[in-house]
Amino acid sequence: MSSQIFTNEHILSWLQYFAKNAEIDLEKVKILDITRKNKNLIPTVESHRAVLVFTQAGVPDVFYRMWNAGLGECQVWYNEGSEPAGEMKHDKVKDMINHGINASAGMLIINPDARNTYKIGMDNHNFARGSIHYVGSEIRSVILNKMHVGLQDEICVIGGESIAIEAAIIASEGSVIAVEYNQNDRATMESNIEHFGLHNIHIIDHVDEKTMEGCPMPSLVFLVASASMEQEIECLLKLNPKIEIVVYTLDFGVAASLPKLFEKYGVRDVEVIQIAVSKLNGKNIFEQQPAPWIISGKAVRP
Repeated sequence: MSSQIFTNEHILSWLQYFAKNAEIDLEKVKILDITRKNKNLIPTVESHRAVLVFTQAGVPDVFYRMWNAGLGECQVWYNEGSEPAGEMKHDKVKDMINHGINASAGMLIINPDARNTYKIGMDNHNFARGSIHYVGSEIRSVILNKMHVGLQDEICVIGGESIAIEAAIIASEGSVIAVEYNQNDRATMESNIEHFGLHNIHIIDHVDEKTMEGCPMPSLVFLVASASMEQEIECLLKLNPKIEIVVYTLDFGVAASLPKLFEKYGVRDVEVIQIAVSKLNGKNIFEQQPAPWIISGKAVRP
């Protein structure tokens, strides 16, 4: 605890300060210390009505980033010092875009339009435009359902850019290792990370023992089937012999061969499903989207 900027004592004193000076229900306040690693401010504010944020000095564009993410109407309650004392001020985020953080302190952010829960399957127009052809939101919803992403999960996502973004939002106390082989796709991924204000995604350019060194051990991997898939699975199984695996492919031959490949590596409880989605267009004609196979299982090596 001594290495933390904000200890339990600091947090309690700031809670008391805001309780005395702002009309808030402490039961509904989400506490977020963004001085710690991998903490995401923007998704947290989007999904909570009141967030008590602890930040350190020297963050010049935090309010601009929030405004750019559509949170300009949120109210920020704050003071000008580093201690929970003195005059309290409050302004809307849109009026603070040029206001940096000049002291390590707490601030209370009120979002009257907050969602109570995160809804999986964001529309593709929310993602950064670039080299990536995103999977349809309906299909992404099914994939995330099969992944069973938890709040603290450590996840590896290979070639699934929008999956990595949504998984990082859901696993707000965990992290995502995003594997991007293509430099253009990597640049688009970086744009998405900045757009969504995510700090719990780490990008690497391929999977092997060297690139995974220093990364959290993943409990789950999602990968788009490719020529390097078996090597990737083998490497990840060495890191975690009980890893859960979810594979996406549009190739029936690959889908048919995966149960045998999974058996080779001790992956059990294999499930193979196909997703078919059709949408009505402006001419009242149903257009069928690509129908991928999703293959999942869990390694049971001792």
